Amino acid sequence: MKSVIIGTAGHIDHGKTTLVKALTGIDADRLEEEKRRGITIDLGFAHLELKAASGEKLRLGFVDVPGHERFVRNMLAGVGGIDLVLLVVAADESIKPQTREHFEICRLLSIPRGIVVITKADLVDEDMLNVAKMEIEEFVRGSFLDAAQSPMVEVSALNGAGLEKLKQEIVRLVAEIPVRSTEAFFRLPMDRVFVMKGFGTVVTGTLIAGKVGKEEEIEILPQRRRARVRGVQVHGSSAEQAIAGQRTALNLAGVEVEDMARGMTLTNPGVLEPTLRLHVQLSLLKSAKPLKDRSRVHLHAFTSETIAEVVLLEENPLKPGATALAELRTSEPVLLLPGDRAILRQFSPVVTIGGVVVLDAFPLHRQKKEARVSFLRGIANGSRQEMLLARIARRESGGLSLAEAIRETGLRPSVLQADSKALAQQKKIVLLGDLMVSAESFTKARERISKTLDAFHKANPLVRGMSKEELRTKAGLRPEVLEELLAHLVREKKAEATGELVRLAGRGVELKDDEAKAKNQIENAFASAGLKVPTMKEVLAKLPVDKDRAHKLITLLLRDRILIKLTDDLVFHQTALQELRRIMTEYKTRSAKIDVPTFKELTGISRKYAIPLLEYLDNQRVTRRVGDERVIL
Repeated sequence: MKSVIIGTAGHIDHGKTTLVKALTGIDADRLEEEKRRGITIDLGFAHLELKAASGEKLRLGFVDVPGHERFVRNMLAGVGGIDLVLLVVAADESIKPQTREHFEICRLLSIPRGIVVITKADLVDEDMLNVAKMEIEEFVRGSFLDAAQSPMVEVSALNGAGLEKLKQEIVRLVAEIPVRSTEAFFRLPMDRVFVMKGFGTVVTGTLIAGKVGKEEEIEILPQRRRARVRGVQVHGSSAEQAIAGQRTALNLAGVEVEDMARGMTLTNPGVLEPTLRLHVQLSLLKSAKPLKDRSRVHLHAFTSETIAEVVLLEENPLKPGATALAELRTSEPVLLLPGDRAILRQFSPVVTIGGVVVLDAFPLHRQKKEARVSFLRGIANGSRQEMLLARIARRESGGLSLAEAIRETGLRPSVLQADSKALAQQKKIVLLGDLMVSAESFTKARERISKTLDAFHKANPLVRGMSKEELRTKAGLRPEVLEELLAHLVREKKAEATGELVRLAGRGVELKDDEAKAKNQIENAFASAGLKVPTMKEVLAKLPVDKDRAHKLITLLLRDRILIKLTDDLVFHQTALQELRRIMTEYKTRSAKIDVPTFKELTGISRKYAIPLLEYLDNQRVTRRVGDERVIL
């Protein structure tokens, strides 16, 4: 069964609610005040099932919106998820202010299809009806409601005239509407929340993407609360699941009605994230005033409303009727994805001034304006693969992870993985597990690693290599990118890696004659001393090289673990410490414990050496201190 959402639009008292009731038999005015005053104040809902020419069942959900100018914000909460609009114009009044505003809102939201419904046709004569039709035709000319592509139907909700023809046109247009994707992450912008006796918290909304079923866990954004779906209703009937394009009610467990409000969005847990910054393509109405940089506006997106600051990225001020790139900085987090549309209303007085298409919900920080504008222009009309490649490329050698790509695009992993594999086969990106790096950035990063290593060797000729962590930090790379680049360089014999040290091929330590002699002199001085080592100052004083080179030689010996530093003053040769381990192993055959005096006597050293050596043995888990003694492990 195909499900489609139909919304009404039009001026107050032009018969929107009466028309919905005539079509469905359901009075969409549910509030006592609405019935008393005879006007629609908040959103109303109804449903109808029809049959297509093919025999397929069509499930139509109707969203009835208020027409009074004071309730346009409520109208905006209902119009965001509709597939087809009924622009309702009364024959006896024709085009009125809210007709214009509602029409502009529908146009800015790019609602693809619609029907102009001329109501109260029974109240006017044929001449007046023809005048109204001409005025309406002129008003919608060139738009998605142009008479050349969209029907215009005259009806009377009171005597039923024209209703069957209207249903036929609805069926015809509904057949052209593509089925919404149920494979996307589910999103339900909430428009109502209430308590139902015996059930608890119930929320309703138009399911704009994906599907949701009973017993599933959901997340409520931007509050990041989790809840469980206890029950599902579609158009008032219980169901196992709801799919995109359906009016949906969810009975939730784990949240109270006080925790919920219109404007929140229900979605799959732990996948999508709200944002405070949006890059958009902004279109200003011809009737609006010029929009200045840093203007504050009301942002209406699906059922949410918040204040936003507009940062113009191109023309300033933006002229009426113009379209340009802009950044929106919202006062509260919003959940929007690329391709979503929203409405801007002037901060004061509150009137509709334009609309936006979301291009990027997670702009990079500290990106140059020229690069930002170029990126946004590139993704504005690109294919899905082209947009993914642009998102990967803008992160340069840092790459884009699968989780980041999901957050930025709202696409499922399977879709992104298929696109990334296609890009990899085209040699446009390099895949490193779940990380995607553009081929150009990967090549540049490789060159940067070689240059970084070369500079290190020149500055440190006596050091065997650069640590991977230091190289990663200086090159500004993710660990997985560095490892893959090093693997490439090693395979091509352009670099060598030993443990955590990396060097360019053939760039090991090269010592001059006096340096080699000094290195051997240092090593012999500590090796021959055993545990009664000299001070570093005493050793350095006897060397045939200057102080700076002598310190580099010491560093080289320490890196190679030939010498081991216990304190700033005490350095031991590795053979002396190995002999100490042997002594302790042999002593353990006589006693499992040893104290400081016994250790001094056993090794023939003073307390100056004994305490640091015992602490070294503790760290090496040869011994464990218990009180004043050590247990030999």
